[in-house]
Amino acid sequence: MKLVFNDPTFSFQLLRVIGSSYYGGADIGECLSSAYRIKEADFESWYTEWNNTAMRVNKYADNCLSLHHTQSAQQAYLRASNYFRTAEFFLHENPADSRIIKTWENSVNSFMNAAKLFPFYFEPVEIPYEGTTLPGYFYSASTLSQFAKGKDYDNQMSYKNDNSYNNTKPTLIVHTGFDGTQEELYSQCIVAALQRGYNCLTFEGPEQGRVIHKQQIPFRYDWEKVVTPVVDFILTNEKYLKPPISVNPNRIGLLGISLGGYLAARTSAYEKRIAACILDDGVFNVYDSFVWGYRNSPIERIFEGTNADLINTAMEVTMGFNISARWAYAHGMWVFDAETPFDLLQKSKKFTLENVIDKIQCPTLVMDAQCDNSFPAQPKKVYDNLTCKEKRYELFTEQEGAEDHCHIAALSLANQRIFDWLDDIFDNKYHRI
Repeated sequence: MKLVFNDPTFSFQLLRVIGSSYYGGADIGECLSSAYRIKEADFESWYTEWNNTAMRVNKYADNCLSLHHTQSAQQAYLRASNYFRTAEFFLHENPADSRIIKTWENSVNSFMNAAKLFPFYFEPVEIPYEGTTLPGYFYSASTLSQFAKGKDYDNQMSYKNDNSYNNTKPTLIVHTGFDGTQEELYSQCIVAALQRGYNCLTFEGPEQGRVIHKQQIPFRYDWEKVVTPVVDFILTNEKYLKPPISVNPNRIGLLGISLGGYLAARTSAYEKRIAACILDDGVFNVYDSFVWGYRNSPIERIFEGTNADLINTAMEVTMGFNISARWAYAHGMWVFDAETPFDLLQKSKKFTLENVIDKIQCPTLVMDAQCDNSFPAQPKKVYDNLTCKEKRYELFTEQEGAEDHCHIAALSLANQRIFDWLDDIFDNKYHRI
């Protein structure tokens, strides 16, 4: 789906932020106005215009809050957070660029300002992980309006003594993939989950959000070692949440988005407490995603060899005129802790479901996009190789306006299919009439 820009990468990223407007993550006019001011394929112009929009909308929020218009403030802070995230997106060619941390922090701060005004229980958490912690957000679908700001949760005995609602409610763990943040997840799928009665825990692992920006921990292929501490956390959350939330250990779902479609599948192969897994979209082999665009081209044979200098030279030339390659390889080298394109490709080869996928036993939903340019043909390969008893394949089409990667222009439709399937798996009757 082409929008404003001729360059497909710029067009997709614009569509990505506009798509979140359905759940309050953007305003269409603000997005289009910003896009019209951006120079085609110019990373600096992209940063400048989105950052200007984010700063302006954040000021709207500050002003609304000062006048006690809390709903307006919350909505504006959410939009500002997403615009800051969008502004930072193309800065990663130089990981030392000071604007990366500053703009990312602005995105997180705007989101936290919005979160303080949520009408439901929300809590930022720190999840113990290999001598450090992973940042997460816990959302409860209970509308805890009785918990007015400033009240002592320990005194809310009516809630603490009535866990019947929470005991029957499924819990969904959600993580992103190659380039997302957990703040973005709120407008992508968390609102839809809360509307349907799901507790949710989002988190950022190695390579994602704060973990790469501040902790500088790069990607790892064995993602089950990341999610297992997260599952431990939610099952023992009485140590961390105030008030604690009862979690049914038999109704824990996992949703992985974008490259998270590989990460969640890998996790489900080894972490057997995951009762249902959603891959949005399915990813079988990450290496293939870096080289697929060069198939049937003169450069294809170069990738088949092991000449590092030749591969690096070929990629440097390609990055000079191909915006998608320029961004993907620059960002990839940062988050994979790779010195060169060749090094990145070698590290990405570990990210495969080969000899792993047959270990997945839980019900699995594999999502696919008709015109996916990130992982073309991979979701169907994932589905075809699954051996679990319960599996479903959902192809989103051009006719539905959902043909792009992760269905970013059709989030209502995507969430409908995710949660209707998940409801059937968990027999979740909370929102049904």
